Amino acid sequence: MKAARYYDRKDIRIEDIPEPELRPGTVAIDVAWCGICGTDLHEYLEGPIFIPPKGSPHPISGESAPITMGHEFSGTITALGDGVDDLAVGQNVVVEPYIIGDDVEVGPGHAYQLSKDMNFIGLGGRGGGLSEKIVVERRWVHPIGEIPLDQAALIEPLSVAHHAFVRSQARAGDTAIVGGAGPIGLLTAAVLKAEGLTVYISELSEARKQMARKTGVADDVFDPREGDVAEKVRALTGGAGADVGFECSSVPVVLDMLLDAVRPGGVIVNVSIWGRKPEVDMPKLVLKELDLRGTIGYANDHPSTIKLVQDGKLDLAPFITARIPLDDLISGGFDQLIDNNEEHVKIIVNPNL
Repeated sequence: MKAARYYDRKDIRIEDIPEPELRPGTVAIDVAWCGICGTDLHEYLEGPIFIPPKGSPHPISGESAPITMGHEFSGTITALGDGVDDLAVGQNVVVEPYIIGDDVEVGPGHAYQLSKDMNFIGLGGRGGGLSEKIVVERRWVHPIGEIPLDQAALIEPLSVAHHAFVRSQARAGDTAIVGGAGPIGLLTAAVLKAEGLTVYISELSEARKQMARKTGVADDVFDPREGDVAEKVRALTGGAGADVGFECSSVPVVLDMLLDAVRPGGVIVNVSIWGRKPEVDMPKLVLKELDLRGTIGYANDHPSTIKLVQDGKLDLAPFITARIPLDDLISGGFDQLIDNNEEHVKIIVNPNL
């Protein structure tokens, strides 16, 4: 079968590899669509990061480069391993792409995303969605019902956004300010709107501002070049400020804006992955008694995220900006997201084209 294999920085090859074997307790899936994630871009340009370098196998998967990539994917079940009796061949599913220890509890209330040596399918080994087929443990498979398979490829990043919402402890009726309207910022705003919040976005890019307005994920979109965003947020909240802020840009000036725009006693959730250590206005954090919270991945968020889409509270179709075959992964996918990123939210790949 065809697969995209990561060897090293700027060295991803489309190769023919053996099909994965079905084992007890696992599920075989024909991949339909797989999204290209910002993490994949970081691996391509700056890695290996999550991907274990050649000769340094991951302590759980036992694998190192070359690794099959892709962790945002949907597909159809083709076979069930011994002991799997609560799914059916032909069901459409998504995968929560974790690699964690077999002894780690994954039920409600367990923070398994923080477990030792955690990694992701498609980065740390165990196959990936940028291939025709994959076999995964039952516990990571989630049925999606009638959600179209192309849209379902966005469930994984949407679950990242949902987990950020959960971390914020925000409620319907609250006001949120989202810093940055890239893919994760837009999806975070989409979850917040679906959960009943008033949502404002701060963004410089004209194309991304248009996407935020087109998709209806924000009540208003502000360009920081056209006035003080924090002042605008306070004016719209009776002088109080937003209840919650979400940092989705990894840009220091955006974090500064959020510290200013959120009300005293409010919460800021950092969703973005930083490539450097930013300065933080600690006096403002202290004097306003703000909570600055981190978030990584998801933990039991997939079912709630899937339900938001099934209930019609979220339309994922507008966020798909290109569909490409696996053979065009670099030129039509990675290069587009690197050189023309403002025009794209999510490029999805069909390994069978």
